[in-house]
Amino acid sequence: MRIVIAEDSVLLRVGLTRILVDAGEDVVATVGDADDLLTVVGRHRPDLSVIDVRMPPTHTDDGLRAALRIRAEWPEVGILVLSQYVEERYATELLAAGTAGLGYLLKDRIADVAEFLTAVRRVGAGGTALDPEVVAQLLARSRRRDPLGDLTPREREVLTLMAEGRSNPAIARHLVVSDKAVEKHVGNIFLKLGLAPADDDHRRVLAVLHWLKG
Repeated sequence: MRIVIAEDSVLLRVGLTRILVDAGEDVVATVGDADDLLTVVGRHRPDLSVIDVRMPPTHTDDGLRAALRIRAEWPEVGILVLSQYVEERYATELLAAGTAGLGYLLKDRIADVAEFLTAVRRVGAGGTALDPEVVAQLLARSRRRDPLGDLTPREREVLTLMAEGRSNPAIARHLVVSDKAVEKHVGNIFLKLGLAPADDDHRRVLAVLHWLKG
């Protein structure tokens, strides 16, 4: 996999590069600011960009705004955001644009290297990798704007697991319920949120996250 790393911390940038190269991935460029990120992505068209949120030039949300630009101009490039926190506004915009090839992980919650590499490869292959805390905060933000009063506590729990990218069988195992029970909860969620049924689990996640923006 061809990867670009955007991280303003030199030590973390070198560390990420070493981890990925040792795992057999091809790091084609590393940069320390958002403007350079856009330049190298346009030049290399990588399979994946690993992006920090707070980067020069303003050290605020430059990384996420650059990710939105990449999503708009080069939608085939996977994006894995690494952050110390959840930047709700831009994170919601990024997720609502579609979850294929998209990840958002909190640095302090990555348990080990293997977990990180799994997320990298999943996103690079067009999948989704979302930290549960990211999903929880975005759902909380959505409730503040448009309360989900019609959903039962169990349906909210299922919705959170759906937004993490889990399949129906995976949700059933996590909640220790039957697949049929999960299918019923999913159907109720879409009915109550006014969302048409999707053809597969991935499109279902996309629809849920698109709803978060609205």
